[in-house]
Amino acid sequence: MLTRSVPLFLFLFVGCNTGGYAPVSGVITVNGKPYDKAVVSFQPIGTAENPNPGRGSSAYTDAQGRFVLSSDDGDDGAVIGKHRVRIMTRGNNVVGQAPNRGSPDGSPDGTPLEANVDPIPSEWNSRSEKEFEVPAGGTDKADFKIVTPNP
Repeated sequence: MLTRSVPLFLFLFVGCNTGGYAPVSGVITVNGKPYDKAVVSFQPIGTAENPNPGRGSSAYTDAQGRFVLSSDDGDDGAVIGKHRVRIMTRGNNVVGQAPNRGSPDGSPDGTPLEANVDPIPSEWNSRSEKEFEVPAGGTDKADFKIVTPNP
């Protein structure tokens, strides 16, 4: 009986696997210009068959707006399948992000810091419904063109 249950267990375990990671890269633009201050986050979306598809992936953009995803557990790329995409501006004093030093307002000596308004609309970050399908072979075309209401 044990020999029959082991192959079944292995089949179930492998059947729940997400299929691994695939390389993902792309370019972020804001109002047609490469955006070098972005944090890009891909979070796998579960299904009824696979409610826990794996860890998320993220990256920072470079001076040309390019990014290359790495998973939260250190693997290159992203889990194969559908992801929720969130893009926001990185920085200590961007509106919407909590300052990380000094007084409650973020300044080391108690004087207020000037806040920078995030040029990326909330529908790309905190309220994002944006999705991206990571193909099994990966992609270098995960490009996102963000347009702000008043460029």
